[in-house]
Amino acid sequence: MERVCVDWSADSIRPLTVYKIMETLATVLLRPREADRVVAGHPWIYSGSILRLTQPATDGELVQVKDHRQRFLGVGFYNSKSKINVRIISPERVTVDESFFEQRIRAALTVRQRYLPNASSFRVVNAESDFLSGLIIDKYESVLVLQTSALGMDQRKPMIVGALQSIFSPLAIVERSDTAFRKFEGLPDANGLLAGTLAGPVSIQLNGLQFEVDILRGHKTGLYLDQQVNYQLVAQFAKGGQVLDSFSFLGGFGLHAARAGAAHVHMLDQSAEAIAATTRIAANNGLSQKCSLETVNVFDWLKAQTAVKPHEKLIPRFDLMVLDPPSFTRSRASVPDALRGYKEIHLRAFKLLKPGGILATFCCSHHVDGVSFQNVILAAAFDARRTLRRVATYSQSPDHPVIPAIPETEYLKGFAFEVVR
Repeated sequence: MERVCVDWSADSIRPLTVYKIMETLATVLLRPREADRVVAGHPWIYSGSILRLTQPATDGELVQVKDHRQRFLGVGFYNSKSKINVRIISPERVTVDESFFEQRIRAALTVRQRYLPNASSFRVVNAESDFLSGLIIDKYESVLVLQTSALGMDQRKPMIVGALQSIFSPLAIVERSDTAFRKFEGLPDANGLLAGTLAGPVSIQLNGLQFEVDILRGHKTGLYLDQQVNYQLVAQFAKGGQVLDSFSFLGGFGLHAARAGAAHVHMLDQSAEAIAATTRIAANNGLSQKCSLETVNVFDWLKAQTAVKPHEKLIPRFDLMVLDPPSFTRSRASVPDALRGYKEIHLRAFKLLKPGGILATFCCSHHVDGVSFQNVILAAAFDARRTLRRVATYSQSPDHPVIPAIPETEYLKGFAFEVVR
C-alpha cells in the first residue's frame, strides 16, 4: 500500500515535490551467509535462516527481507506456522494486488505461448517456476483449475480469481487445493467451484487426441499435463509393435502409441475409474480395436508375468514398454525404499522386453535425481543380463519450466533405453 506526500511552497499552490512513501513493512533479517541463495533466485526462507524480525508480523502478511547488513533482498509472504517462514514474491518493492497477479500471470502465459504454441490445455502458472510460490493454475480448454499450497496465496484468492477472469474470461474456475503441503501451512483442504458453471467432465485436446478430464473429482487437477510433449516423443517408437503402458492413468502414452501405429497396446492401472475413463477415451478416438485395458496392481502384474517354473524359459513379448509410476517418495528419508521399488519394476520390465525393444521410463520425485534414477535402471539391467543403449532423455513439458537456481522446479526425469541384447 502506498501514500502520496506533497510538499507545497509558501507562495504557490503548485506542488514542488511529489514523492511516494511505502507503508512500513515488517523486516525479516537473515543470518550471515543465508542471503546468497535468495540473491541467486530461490524464494524460500526457512525459519533457521532468520536472525530476527524488526516488528511482529501477521501470518500471510507481506514482509520485506534484508540480509544481516540491512541490504534489501525482496518482499514475500510470511507464515510463522510453516517451516518456510517467508516465500519471496519479488526482488523489488511491489504492491500485491489484482493488477500484480494479472501482470505475473500474463508473463507466465507468454512463456507457454512461446514454447507450446499449439496447446490449448496446459499449466499456466507453475508456482516457483513462475515466481509465484504456492500457486498453480492449470488450463483445460476454457476451464481453469486453481491450487494454492501457501497461506499468502490462499488469502489472496479473490485477487487471483479476478486476474484470471480478466485474462481468460473462462467458463469456470475450479479450486483443487487438496495437497499434503497445505497442512504444513496450517491450511485445510479447499475444493469447489470458485466462478462460472461446470457440469461433468471437460473434453480437451492433447496433441490432436480427445481426452475427458474430471476436474471436480479426478486425480490431481485432472490430468498429468507435464507429459504432454513426452507422449508424442515416446510414441515414435511404437509403430508396428506390441506396447505395454504401465501405470497408464488416462492412457496418455498408450493412446498416443496406438495412434502412432502400434499393432496393439495393453494398458495397466490400479484405478478402476481411470481404466473406465480410458476405455471411453479410446472409443472416442477410434482406437478401441488396438487397445486392451486391465485394472490391476502393476507390481503384482509384472511379478506374475515374469514368474517361471524350473527349467522354463520366459519369452519376451513387448517391443515398447512405458513405466510412468506415481512418486515412490515424498521425502529424502524414504529414497532408499523408493530406489528398491524402481529397481524391482525395471528388473521385471527388462525380462518382458524383446531384444531391440524400447523401455521408456520416468521418475517424478524431486528427491531422486537423474543420475540416481539411471543408476538404478542400469543395476536392474545388469541383474536381468541385458545390455542397454540409451536413445532418449526426457524432462517435463515446457509449461512446467525449470529454474536451475530453484532445484525443486526440476522433478520429472525420464529415459528411453533400447535392449541391445
